Amino acid sequence: MPPRRRDDDDYKYMQIIDASSSINQRVNLIGIVIETTLPKRTKGTDLCCSVRIVDETQPKTLSIMFYAETVDKIPRVASNGDIILVSQVTISTRGSEVYAMYNKKFSAFALYEGRDFGEREFAPYQSSRKFSFREQDRRLIKGMRKWSMRNKIEGLNDLMLLREIKKGERVNLLCKIMHVHKVKKDKWMLFLWDGTDAPPACIETKLEDEMENPLPLHLEPSSLSRDILCTFPTVGTVMRMIIDQSYKISIDFIHKHRWVKFVNIKCEVVAGLWQAVLMPLSALRILSDDDDRVLDCLRTYSERVQLKWACLPFTSFPWPSHITETDHPDVPFVTLMNVLTHTEVTYKFKCVVRVVAIFPWRADDFRSPCGVYRIRLTLEDPTARIHAFLYAEDGIKFFGNDFSADILARKRNMLLGIGEGDDCERSPKNVSRNPPWVECCLKSYYLDKNDAWGSRNYRIFGTTLVG
Repeated sequence: MPPRRRDDDDYKYMQIIDASSSINQRVNLIGIVIETTLPKRTKGTDLCCSVRIVDETQPKTLSIMFYAETVDKIPRVASNGDIILVSQVTISTRGSEVYAMYNKKFSAFALYEGRDFGEREFAPYQSSRKFSFREQDRRLIKGMRKWSMRNKIEGLNDLMLLREIKKGERVNLLCKIMHVHKVKKDKWMLFLWDGTDAPPACIETKLEDEMENPLPLHLEPSSLSRDILCTFPTVGTVMRMIIDQSYKISIDFIHKHRWVKFVNIKCEVVAGLWQAVLMPLSALRILSDDDDRVLDCLRTYSERVQLKWACLPFTSFPWPSHITETDHPDVPFVTLMNVLTHTEVTYKFKCVVRVVAIFPWRADDFRSPCGVYRIRLTLEDPTARIHAFLYAEDGIKFFGNDFSADILARKRNMLLGIGEGDDCERSPKNVSRNPPWVECCLKSYYLDKNDAWGSRNYRIFGTTLVG
């Protein structure tokens, strides 16, 4: 394809397919942004990031490597699908890869809104100091917008939801950043949500570890405040993502309540909880609130929360297991996030949960020497984990009147997802467990009236293990 020209004879604007064969030459490019990597420190003093673009010659794409001394000189793409114009970048190669190199001494760039432009139709929302707008740019920008609106752009539509993730897989994830939490110096945690439920993970810890090394209720070092939890949706998984020192500058690019697409991230399971991990080639795509994919996600969530069974975990359908029964069959279900963020300290709820841990774990120790049940269960659903206690008469209601250790152990194993052939009391190995979904009634209470919220606990009541 012939290069596009501006009216100036000494300036050529090249298409990607032509620029890719112009090795070691300086070129000028315009394209649609489909991917940006998170800025990172180089071994020197600069920051670097990559912006991948596409134009009419797709599926051919080209990455532009940017280097700058400060974060404000790096392109800050507001939304993938926006337009970038760069001048005097050098086409280079690394192995078989062809890319463009931005030189901070003589290159220039400008970012324009894409198809969803507002009043800033031909005014860049960010540009480098050396960039100079030419009247002929109007035609180029207008033409690129027209093309992007009429064509499906590859690389902007491949995505996965939380309900589809698998352990160890690398995925492109569409989600909303609900919160950014500083864990410690040079380490942050992002809280990601899309309105769907992440699949339940297998639990691979020893039961006896619950005394010295209990399953955590969350992956952050300390619990989030109730005020922060109250900003989270009560339906759908909020997955954690760690950003460590190597990505520290990226925090300046990340804002809560923004819809984004993370590219090439890895999903891992830590203590039975999902965690997203950034990889060396992970990238971030910032989406506008009126992006079609965002609107589809919100529409699906809106339809879900209007259903009678909106609070049931996806994987519990058509109904949780029948190994438990409650005294309140007509009470609607809520999620554990509903429980944590309820406006009253003391209240009663009904939930569908998995019992992922129990303490004490030996059936012989479920009751005190005087015969009183005192057991701590770790409950989880797609939204949260909590500790809930079985105490005294509620324990009798739950386990029944047969106090033999064999019967109690069999019921415990059924609750925790331990197979009949697994002898968890004698085997030194971890037993992989996938506890069933069960329904139970919970009531919240406080231990100190002077610190009602701070001393809030939960107990199981009105529930019977019948399996």
